Amino acid sequence: MTLIDTHTHLDFPDFDADRTTVLENCRAAGVERVVVLGVFQANWQRVWDLVQSDKGLFATFGMHPLYLEEHLPAHLRELGDWLTRLKGHPQLCAVGEIGLDYFVETLDRNRQQQLFEAQLQLAADFNLPALIHVRRSHAAVIATLKRQKLSRGGIIHAFAGSREEAREYIKLGFKLGLGGAATWPQALRMHRVLPGLPLASVVLETDAPDMAPAMHPNRRNSPEYLPDICMALAQLMGVPAEELAAASTHNAYEVFDWR
Repeated sequence: MTLIDTHTHLDFPDFDADRTTVLENCRAAGVERVVVLGVFQANWQRVWDLVQSDKGLFATFGMHPLYLEEHLPAHLRELGDWLTRLKGHPQLCAVGEIGLDYFVETLDRNRQQQLFEAQLQLAADFNLPALIHVRRSHAAVIATLKRQKLSRGGIIHAFAGSREEAREYIKLGFKLGLGGAATWPQALRMHRVLPGLPLASVVLETDAPDMAPAMHPNRRNSPEYLPDICMALAQLMGVPAEELAAASTHNAYEVFDWR
């Protein structure tokens, strides 16, 4: 099967010792493309240098809500500069990781909202999809996306919402990112939601090095595990793994406008 990992942080130091080996193993396992997300100004250059070393890697740039205290007003302008400079480059594929995180109560929600809206506007201005982080904030994210409609949509990373929330995102033109979290036995709500998700609206991801799947507990997550995640999710969804893989790959090509 051919797979695409639509959400990784392969530039993180967790992979410094064996990144080349990880990528070789990915290709051997059928993971042909990997998206690497920027999360704050300090890692954008690192992400770009990494993807320039491998034609199967693709970059996004954004300001993640968890790093709110590190983001400066100048960084938003710099993000615009990066997108301007790389506009049309085949290895630039989205704005992200951006979004709202209400799980961490110390993060200022007003500041998060302002930053989220500003980055959605950049995605609209540059006609790019958005890769969106949502934790305990589905209502706010959906309301924001209804106000700021994106022609290219994007991906809701690590989707863990209800069937109703899934329908809202799909109506707004977004795909739902599914990864290792849903493979755990305790993810009971997702086990109920998964069989009702249309294959035309899902993409696969790892979030490596985070969110390891149940079959690789207490380990650094890796794009190498995407085939295992695909097989586990396919079983939960009641479809053949090859069918889920093909749908995810097709959907990723559609989101990122890959030829």
